[in-house]
Amino acid sequence: MEIKDREPVVAGIFYEGNPVALKEDLGRLFDDAKPPVGEEEIMAVIVPHAGYIYSGVVAASAFNQIPEDADYETVFLIGSSHRMAFDGASVYTNGDYLTPLGRVEVDKALAKKLVDSSPFITGYSTPHLEEHSLEVELPFLQYRLKKPFKLVPVVMGPRDAKGAEHVAKALKPYFKPGNLFVVSTDFSHYPAYEDASKVDRITANAILKNNPRLLMQTLEENDKLGVERLATSLCGWTSVLTLLHVTEELSGLHFRHIEYRNSGDVEFGDSSSVVGYHAITISRNPKTKMEVRGFSLNENEKSWLLLRARKVLEWVVRGEITKAPEGVPPERVKVHTGAFVSLYKEGQLRGCVGQFGSSEPLWKVVDRMTKSAALDDTRFLSVKEDELDDIRLEISVLTPMKKIKELSEIIPGRHGIVVEKGRARGTFLPQVANKTGWGREELLGYCARDKAGIGWDGWKEADIFIYEAMVFGES
Repeated sequence: MEIKDREPVVAGIFYEGNPVALKEDLGRLFDDAKPPVGEEEIMAVIVPHAGYIYSGVVAASAFNQIPEDADYETVFLIGSSHRMAFDGASVYTNGDYLTPLGRVEVDKALAKKLVDSSPFITGYSTPHLEEHSLEVELPFLQYRLKKPFKLVPVVMGPRDAKGAEHVAKALKPYFKPGNLFVVSTDFSHYPAYEDASKVDRITANAILKNNPRLLMQTLEENDKLGVERLATSLCGWTSVLTLLHVTEELSGLHFRHIEYRNSGDVEFGDSSSVVGYHAITISRNPKTKMEVRGFSLNENEKSWLLLRARKVLEWVVRGEITKAPEGVPPERVKVHTGAFVSLYKEGQLRGCVGQFGSSEPLWKVVDRMTKSAALDDTRFLSVKEDELDDIRLEISVLTPMKKIKELSEIIPGRHGIVVEKGRARGTFLPQVANKTGWGREELLGYCARDKAGIGWDGWKEADIFIYEAMVFGES
């Protein structure tokens, strides 16, 4: 294959094309940037990609969190295509990336390995040739990092949510100490200043909860807000979504917001039509092991449990006897752990029952909870046979509970909570925060009042526990 370096295409447009002027410009941007706010190892940054006069300080604020002497072996640079529509991702394998500051070596062997690892990743180079979202980040990396690194440039298809999930599976093994992920995205496009600030805050808060499903839900809800001239609330959403699919099940990560500005903050910016920019970092304490939280179920095991729960639902609603599974259940559905089963009808809760911990296998817990959700949830009438086609099942497999020492341990959207005082007890599953948008104290207040029955402030004198859930449901 012919080696062909990727030449800069927006030098002199988005940023200075002269290397001396570019270094001076970067020096000014880093002088104005937010100083480092922690000493943890930076695993990933989310940065804007507009012209430096608009978003350069925000980008520098994110890169400034990385120690100058950081020693990264590989930088995975991910941005969504602005010029081409395609599915999955394109990784540049033909040569290196060039900027006015010199050559950035592409790890061509690793790039080719990624292409070979997934049908959702190609080595098709055309998406890279005119794309600015990767190029504008490279001078920041060249200026900030004093030690050499290799690059894996990834351009994501602009509208492929499912592809983002598959690309994340290929990238996940490389999200580890010694590597850096740089995700390039701007936020809202073209609303007025105040509208942009509001929408951008909502979107950033969703990202900070490290939940890809919440991010997609938030973007859909933003579209329904009726904000004038809002073309998108996250132009690189497939890139951010890919990152969240990589990180969501990893413990020991801290998402931190660093800075926000929009183009209306520039002296000559037009406040009636702006683009928003956030700087966000994902870090870890080097002394804390980064590992997959709890245990996991693969797609076949999840499908098995959902099909089993659907059969049980139909049997109990029709008054039939629950039958034993055909064949041997998959090994991991035999794990002894707690679970909740939720029933939804037209998007509204129709029943939800669960238990923490178990002396019996998970699949048997799901059997019993499905029956109880359909027939025994005292908040609802029993499910009738003519409702079965309208019922959607959702299963939440629970990790063991952990008593918290301080409220900051609760991460809404990731943690379920239990409020316990004497014999009074109430719980909210992790997805409650995603669906309501409640923060820590709102979750605790509603749980204490409506679930435990000890009043809005009752949680202040109660024991509080957290747990996590693997949530999956029928389409």
